[in-house]
Amino acid sequence: MKHIMWSLAFVAGLAWGPAGAQAPAAPDAAAPAATAATVTTGGIQSQNIFQVKPDASSDPKYAEQTNGERMKVQPGNNAPMWRQVGQGVTGYSSLPTTQAPEAGNLIQPFVTYPGSRFTNAGEAWRQVRNQWIIPYGAALFAIVLLALGIFYFVKGPLGHEHAEGANARRIERFTPFERAAHWANAFAFIALALSGIVMAFGKFFLLPVLGSTLFGWLTYALKNVHNFMGPLFAVSLLVIVLTFIKDNIANRADFVWLSKGGGMLGGDHQVPSHRFNAGEKGLFWWGITIPGIFVVATGLVLDKLIPGFGDVRGDMQIAHMIHATLAIWMMALICGHIYMGTVGMRGAYKAMRTGYVSEAWAKEHHELWHDDVQAGKIPRQRSASPTAVDAAATPSAGQPAQV
Repeated sequence: MKHIMWSLAFVAGLAWGPAGAQAPAAPDAAAPAATAATVTTGGIQSQNIFQVKPDASSDPKYAEQTNGERMKVQPGNNAPMWRQVGQGVTGYSSLPTTQAPEAGNLIQPFVTYPGSRFTNAGEAWRQVRNQWIIPYGAALFAIVLLALGIFYFVKGPLGHEHAEGANARRIERFTPFERAAHWANAFAFIALALSGIVMAFGKFFLLPVLGSTLFGWLTYALKNVHNFMGPLFAVSLLVIVLTFIKDNIANRADFVWLSKGGGMLGGDHQVPSHRFNAGEKGLFWWGITIPGIFVVATGLVLDKLIPGFGDVRGDMQIAHMIHATLAIWMMALICGHIYMGTVGMRGAYKAMRTGYVSEAWAKEHHELWHDDVQAGKIPRQRSASPTAVDAAATPSAGQPAQV
């Protein structure tokens, strides 16, 4: 019985709806026909959203409105502000320009760095770093290491083993001061190179192994190592340049050495050279001195240690690109230097460790330098007193030379 009553009530409600809709009086004859049409459709209409224009667009200077003008007609619409931000316009900041020259500038102006698209400077720097410096720097490292490995297995260590008995005459190739300067510079450079490699490439080969937490602490520690080793490298580089520059000036023998490829492509005979051959001189100028000066200068800019430089992002970005590019170039060339100074040439490491080489070694690898020492043009032992030098250069007849 209850279900029957509910059914009757539902049917009565359906019947009452149309009747109630027709109960109001007919609309006034003077009303527009559109009003009647609206009533019959329940007052709901659709419209293309692209045809809807805010009242502010009626102003002919709508696109040039300031935030204050836009707020009067469209509260909350900050389009003028973000348009200026995107154009690199510097806004107001209460901080003094001397302390924060870019405090009111969120996005840098559009530029084109070498290898980047025309975009804002921050994005252009990111493109140069991620699309050029990192991948091509890694490729350069791989090529250099592969070439050195192939050269070692094909050619092997250069030079011959030379007997160095108690009676063998020796020549002082490096003084204690020269060796101290070299090892100080080498220590600083290796620390900078390893920390720089981890910071630049570590996320590709260390992050998956160590995890984000340990890798983050490692890079943070190496960043501080990098910053503190920089001044040591700068000072030792200056000492290295001033100490060895006189023996790294090109001469006629260097062109002969270059024309014969240093003798590496031929037999075992080394092309005669002075104290340093053309390859070592090229490394001194193009692998250490010239790029080293720019690496040190840009490093000081990145550390904000040069007044007037590094205060704005543009200076930091340009300094970083130069710093990273030349640092990778130096590391690639010095890999060859390390190879030749250790396993690539017999007796080379001992020369820098002890400072002395045998006469046979000097004649084999630097014949012109050996001849100058024999002729007395260059002291045999430069770190000793003149008396000791004369005694070492002219031993008594029938007695072995004292060294």
